[in-house]
Amino acid sequence: TSGAPACPASRLWDTMLLQVQDRKGKTLVADGLKFHTYKGAPTVNDLMQSYWAISKRTDPTRQRWTLPLQEGQKKATVLASGKKLSDYGIKDGDTLIFKDLGPQIGYATVFFWEYFGPMVIFPLMYLCREVVYGVAFQPQPIQTYATIFWFAHYAKRILETWFVHNFSHGTMPIANLFRNCGYYWTFAAWCGYFVCHPKYTAVGQTQQYVGLALGVAMELSNLYCHLILANLRKPGVTGYQIPRGFLFDFPGITCANYFAEIMAWFGFNIATQSVAGYTFMVCGGGQMVEWAIAKHKRLRRQFDGKEGREKYPRRWIIMPPFL
Repeated sequence: TSGAPACPASRLWDTMLLQVQDRKGKTLVADGLKFHTYKGAPTVNDLMQSYWAISKRTDPTRQRWTLPLQEGQKKATVLASGKKLSDYGIKDGDTLIFKDLGPQIGYATVFFWEYFGPMVIFPLMYLCREVVYGVAFQPQPIQTYATIFWFAHYAKRILETWFVHNFSHGTMPIANLFRNCGYYWTFAAWCGYFVCHPKYTAVGQTQQYVGLALGVAMELSNLYCHLILANLRKPGVTGYQIPRGFLFDFPGITCANYFAEIMAWFGFNIATQSVAGYTFMVCGGGQMVEWAIAKHKRLRRQFDGKEGREKYPRRWIIMPPFL
């Protein structure tokens, strides 16, 4: 056949050399990190694979790459897996900052164990009450309802981890497993011990039913919000999207899933009235507020209405009418 002569294969490949330092400025690769990339398209993945080849133990899940911190910059730019190096303006000979994140563990594994513990611990206080408290007694109806609610909440979370959530990162540091389990398991034991106690004093029946009704409604709302978030991106679409529908649009909340979860625990505490339960709600809610503020800022920054980008709608962050 006729046509232009085929290019030698070597012309399709480039060699790139980058200097690698840690955050203190120490050189980590004496002669620089040299790797071959397909012409015009070196990626962060290429960089990670090449560093793994020479370091042996730091596989890509342990690697965190950033651009050098510039004057006046508070937070370094993190290189995202799948992006091209040219997206960050990185050229041959530039310097990058490397951090070893340490041994990693899958998100789904961490979530399973941090939820499995409380799903079991609280009901054990109820089912093994004679062993736990050293006395036989007939539990009050609200103690039974609270145990069912608690178990169902964490069973729902495990099922969502397996079948609903899409994780933007595949792994996290293994130390998070012990931190997260310590948090959830400790609160489960504390809440379960006092709510299932033989001397527990229940609130009125009307208050119990109102609290449980609110809790169940908000648990279902939380699930629906998670389903909306799980289906935000169409096949092949990456990047952040603006959530639409349900509580995201009315009353208009950026993190409607967090709002629903906080309100679910508020309902649980209206029905059960324990210091441990309210403390758990405040601690968890505080963390969710922090995450929600960061997400709200990120979405407003990305969808700024400039250069053809969509304008992020005016919304509450997490807790109308306060925040």
